[in-house]
Amino acid sequence: MYPPTRSGAMLPKWCIQGCPHAGDSFQLQQARRTQMTRILLVRHGHVEGIEPVRFRGRSDTQLTSLGRTQALRLAARLQKHSPPAFVYTSPMSRCVDTGTYIATACTATSATLGYLNDLDYGNWQWLTHAEVKQKWPEEFEVWRAKPHLMRFPGGESLQDLVCRTADALRYVLDKHANEQRPVVLVGHDSVNRALLIQLLDQPLSAYWRIEQSPCAINEFDVGPASIKIHRVNDTAHLEEV
Repeated sequence: MYPPTRSGAMLPKWCIQGCPHAGDSFQLQQARRTQMTRILLVRHGHVEGIEPVRFRGRSDTQLTSLGRTQALRLAARLQKHSPPAFVYTSPMSRCVDTGTYIATACTATSATLGYLNDLDYGNWQWLTHAEVKQKWPEEFEVWRAKPHLMRFPGGESLQDLVCRTADALRYVLDKHANEQRPVVLVGHDSVNRALLIQLLDQPLSAYWRIEQSPCAINEFDVGPASIKIHRVNDTAHLEEV
């Protein structure tokens, strides 16, 4: 079961089990909507485990001092230029805390959304890339060269992640079909890549082509008949951090 919202209420039952219109065509789902919904997809701030690179995944790491500064800069930029109506975050603390900075600055409601949780790296969780390369050299090479063919030992595959993130977007679009202000999603490197691959209509093998820096902004509109991408991995607000 996915975690409760910040207020303590549970997410709707169908959000846990999957979108009620998941079997519908994309065109049919979009026909239910009457205007574009602006989504601001952001990544959490800096945490331990980025250098040296680790498979962080479901390890509940906290924002570092740098990460908190990045989150404050992100919140200030959104408050000035695109104040959201609602903030959804992964249940991981690094995302919840980043989302709290945004929600507080913008006077927005926030909630956790299990669909946005980080990739489950299974037996590789919290190991460094060097450690994994030494113990699972063939599997590590597949992950780096052909990520779409990889399933992590005891964990998920990118196909699993794409299904989860698609459900997250369906849920948000259904709930905020006629929202006047943007909706923020605070996710992880892997989660954001999986969402952007779908929005940019790219193959899953393109996973490594998309960069997601800490507290970067991705901005896009989703409407009845089109998707418009305005920015990807924008970090202009972090230039002096």
